[in-house]
Amino acid sequence: MIGEGLVGRTALVTGTAHGIGAAIAEVLTEEGATVHGVDRAELDVSDSAAVTAYIKELGRVDVLVNCAGGVVGQTHNPIEEVSDEAWSAVVDANLTSTFVMTRAVAGGMKAAGWGRIINISSGAGRSVSLTGIQAYTSAKAGQIGFTRQLAHELGPYGITVNCIAPGFVLSNPSTRKQWEGYGPDGQAELVAGIALRRTGEAADIANGVRYLASEWAAWVSGQVLSIDGGSSMF
Repeated sequence: MIGEGLVGRTALVTGTAHGIGAAIAEVLTEEGATVHGVDRAELDVSDSAAVTAYIKELGRVDVLVNCAGGVVGQTHNPIEEVSDEAWSAVVDANLTSTFVMTRAVAGGMKAAGWGRIINISSGAGRSVSLTGIQAYTSAKAGQIGFTRQLAHELGPYGITVNCIAPGFVLSNPSTRKQWEGYGPDGQAELVAGIALRRTGEAADIANGVRYLASEWAAWVSGQVLSIDGGSSMF
């Protein structure tokens, strides 16, 4: 075990079917937390009633990691061709889910006087979506704004709220399909734009969560940590 900083704490991670979410659940377990992971097949994290019932049954949550999201199988379409349904599906998966889950656990964290909320946004939320999906970059930017607002609101109760903005991480079927779609030239161009000259791994993001959930980050809140190999220099 790498550490025991979260012994006695309960963590809830969304989007744990594979990739980044699964890696986050693993590192929080290594830190001694009791970890509960959920994915779309188990819980619709944008459904208020379902989430409320789930949290009521689960009980206290000390660490919440909102990792669920993604592009919901969508590809780029010109803005004039984007339907209401397509927009809502992506916003619900990424931003509404973050709101619903945070609302469900905030009261318990307040009562305990301690909590860690970590939102997994994207480099797209700080720049543009490489896939060109308008709703995705908007929802991920929304997560960043939500993080700052909730850090301000919940800080007096001993709760930190932070955000990680990953760069290009080959961690699930969608990102692998995207990578393959670039072809050799596009792949080389993407890697050339990363200072460390490699794409990310799920563990790179999970270790950022490890830090933000720990006592080492007890005075860190409202921050957006870009973990992207140096592809964004701001």
